[in-house]
Amino acid sequence: MTQEQWNAVDRFITDHLVHDDEALKAALAASDEAGLPAIAVAANQGKLLNLLAQIQGARSVLEIGTLGGYSTIWLARALPEGGRLISLEFNPAHAEVARANLAHAGLDKIAEVRVGAALDTLPKLVTEPGAGPFDVVFIDADKQNNPRYVEWSLKLTRPGSLIIVDNAIRGGAVVDADSTDPAIVGTRELYELVAREPRLDATAVQTVGTKGYDGFLLARVVD
Repeated sequence: MTQEQWNAVDRFITDHLVHDDEALKAALAASDEAGLPAIAVAANQGKLLNLLAQIQGARSVLEIGTLGGYSTIWLARALPEGGRLISLEFNPAHAEVARANLAHAGLDKIAEVRVGAALDTLPKLVTEPGAGPFDVVFIDADKQNNPRYVEWSLKLTRPGSLIIVDNAIRGGAVVDADSTDPAIVGTRELYELVAREPRLDATAVQTVGTKGYDGFLLARVVD
């Protein structure tokens, strides 16, 4: 199997099942024009997030890591009338691009982007009236802090909520116990935290595609 073949299969899936529309394509184009890193989820992965949120019956979504708002659009579109999405973004320039993309997609009344380090903004959400609990949390930010993001997510969810953590395989490097890469260390700590946390029932899935070899961790909050 080669990257070229993975790309071709992703295109096949997207062409048949996803139908990436103008607003989504515009969000990627605007992000690229603004110089944002090309690390948004793939189209078929965005559709997966959308379906998971719909299956969950989500009315509220928390996203940690906005980038240009591509995944934010997919998640916000899954919400019913009166639904709410809050996305946390560290970089003000990224947040500006994301807000424009959400407005272009007609979702700026549903989805709100808040700027600042997530470890500073998450505690404020815990005490903010009406902010939670969230039905879905999608974590796609700096990997070394993923364990902390999950810990805060547990304070902002309820039994039955769904927590999704992206990039949980790291090209297979997650098995390297000797790695000093902060992203690998943080990812391994994430697994250890989830494994010992009685409030989470979880698994992880390996993926290949236009984003290479990676995967995601999926956890349901239980009593």
